[in-house]
Amino acid sequence: MADNKVQPSKGLMGWIDARFPLTSNIKNHLTEYYAPKNFNFWYFFGSLAMLVLVLQIVTGIFLTMHYKPDAEQAFASVEYIMRDVFGGNIIRYMHSTGASMFFIVVYLHMFRSVIYGSYRSPRELKWLFGVAIFLCLMGEAFFGYLLPWGQMSYWGAQVIVNLFSTIPFIGPDLSEWLRGDYLVSDATLNRFFAFHVIALPLVLLGLVAAHLIALHEVGSNNPDGIEIKEKKDKQTGIPLDGIPFHPYYTVKDLVAVVVFLIVFVAIICFAPEMGGYFLEANNFIPADSLKTPSHIAPVWYFTPYYSILRAVPPIMNSQFPGVAAMGLSVIVFALLPWLDKSPVKSIRYRGKLYKRWLTAFVVSFLVLGYLGTVPSNVWGQFGTWMGGADRATVVARIFTVIYFAFFILMPWYTAKDKTLPVPERVTC
Repeated sequence: MADNKVQPSKGLMGWIDARFPLTSNIKNHLTEYYAPKNFNFWYFFGSLAMLVLVLQIVTGIFLTMHYKPDAEQAFASVEYIMRDVFGGNIIRYMHSTGASMFFIVVYLHMFRSVIYGSYRSPRELKWLFGVAIFLCLMGEAFFGYLLPWGQMSYWGAQVIVNLFSTIPFIGPDLSEWLRGDYLVSDATLNRFFAFHVIALPLVLLGLVAAHLIALHEVGSNNPDGIEIKEKKDKQTGIPLDGIPFHPYYTVKDLVAVVVFLIVFVAIICFAPEMGGYFLEANNFIPADSLKTPSHIAPVWYFTPYYSILRAVPPIMNSQFPGVAAMGLSVIVFALLPWLDKSPVKSIRYRGKLYKRWLTAFVVSFLVLGYLGTVPSNVWGQFGTWMGGADRATVVARIFTVIYFAFFILMPWYTAKDKTLPVPERVTC
């Protein structure tokens, strides 16, 4: 009988392998990690999210070398980085643009999971780690948003922190703890700096590692929603519809990286503010606690949830229902594995009901995102028959209902939906 035992490596690799499992990790996660052979365009965004995470960490390290987390010097230190530090303006624009690009690729990555059912069994835990990453990323972006100490940073933080005070019982103490003072001040800036630079990045890296470990344990999903591990070669144990991640998908991902970097560099060089969506004009004005901007709005990637907050009317002069709806609009994604009752995973084999509801959800998300960037009275008011309500507020309420209906009614329409038969093997 032939000896199938792997022979130990020699030379430098052998010395390393005797002390650290480098070769076995390369095999388990790259050269002998078999991914479905029918990955398409939608599977680029996971790798791109990793790329942007690295860019954010590296550029953030360089920015902290010159940034001063002090209310008297923070804005001036950012201006110093932009004007006097060699390459500082590029590094700052890479970081600010990277924040928006991070959310773009994460939103597309989540959308791919929704259309192909990547949250379904056996990937529930991987999905929960992904939702936790998304929540952590939102916190990281929020804490970093105050650091430039511009007008929109200051007043945006003031509004959001004050929302926590609406939480029953613990709200006032929680908001005061976040601020470190009775109002947004130097103590708030120092706390947010510590959260943004140290605390949340550590949590984020841990969650990303857990997400990847869970992914490689259960295997990647594919556009057909078929488990390739169920059909393996009897002799080798290799999935019949799988190919090694390296070199096939690492080379494919390099193409996506090149295209992404071209777009990324073009934005940095020609439109780093992106018309005020990536960097608002008010943030180029030093924070002034005595002068409130005419319209306070968060960065574009928070605006769908901000619209939901504004759409929910206060009850007994309390804004807590809106705050609760805003929080639930994010957390509800974690329930998808248990809300979806369809016998198939991929949208390729789902019926018209699911496709229509998903389309309605995407439209509602985009409309709410737009409404969050403009004043609530941008379209004027209805007549007295609507109680004089702002048109934008009424539209936001309609699309907020559609947004939540996508999740609440999912057990019904996914179970009732007519589906197509799923093939036994993956298709192209």
